[in-house]
Amino acid sequence: MKQSLFESRHKAEWEHFAHLLEQLERDGKSTDASSFPKDYRRLCQHLALARERGYSSFLIDSLQQQVLRGHQQLYRHRSRLGANVLAFIMADFPRLVREQWRFVLAASLMFFGSLAGFALLVYLYPELVYNLIPAAQVSEMQSMYDPVAGHLGRTAGRAASEDWAMFGYYIMHNIGIAFQTFASGLLFGLGSVFFLIYNGLMIGAVAGHLTYVGYGQTFWSFVIGHGAFELSAIALAGAAGLKLGWALVAPRRLPRAEALQLAAGKSVLLICGAMLFLLIAAFIEAYWSSKTGPSHQTKYLVGAALWLLVVVYLVFAGRHRHAPE
Repeated sequence: MKQSLFESRHKAEWEHFAHLLEQLERDGKSTDASSFPKDYRRLCQHLALARERGYSSFLIDSLQQQVLRGHQQLYRHRSRLGANVLAFIMADFPRLVREQWRFVLAASLMFFGSLAGFALLVYLYPELVYNLIPAAQVSEMQSMYDPVAGHLGRTAGRAASEDWAMFGYYIMHNIGIAFQTFASGLLFGLGSVFFLIYNGLMIGAVAGHLTYVGYGQTFWSFVIGHGAFELSAIALAGAAGLKLGWALVAPRRLPRAEALQLAAGKSVLLICGAMLFLLIAAFIEAYWSSKTGPSHQTKYLVGAALWLLVVVYLVFAGRHRHAPE
């Protein structure tokens, strides 16, 4: 292809990219910034073609200058994205949790209240567990946490590839539960209420039954570590769902669709933070909780420290006066 034809075919693209560059270099913003990475890759292809075909040095130098300027802007915005993610983790998310404390408190009471209450009832009245969990599943659960012959006792020599597989399984399983609890809030909050209480009852039934049959030490030492992040994430997912539901129940003077859209902005951020908690929980469960080498006392101490870490993070992180608003 002749250079003149090449230039006439792509001139509009180069001018558009140059306009984007000027806007980004001037104020860091552009209405078409979302297309910038794609346009940058396209320009790199044009530069490579110009060099391969031996076009004039004037054209090659012009394209190369735009590529270099584009690379600087692309790197700067990627760095800014990383900074935004870090700011969300270190300050914005815990501040959002405190801001939405009413929904977080309501979800926590429903989830942890049903969990603790039913665990106590099953411990005092063991037959109640069969009203919620089939007998075959109860038997399987007992065999897993049996301190002598349980499946957890077989994880000491588990290969690293198996740990990785379990890590992936825990992520998918836990995120599925959290997303279900969150998304069902669109049913005027009733779905989130149901799943918060249901999951609380299920976990409580397991905890109460295993404690009653004498497998409590195996069970509690296993769950206490990752439970700090996993159980907190379920409550936070429920809070995000309740916020969606409340926007539909009490939209104030706004149309329900608009009220839901406003609530969704913060609800989505809450569920993103909950997903981060679940990633951490899955890692701890795969690589720490299932290990049989550490003593029960060590696991209790680590678990208590992790629960304290979660509480301190949610209560105090982001309170520094220099934290971004």
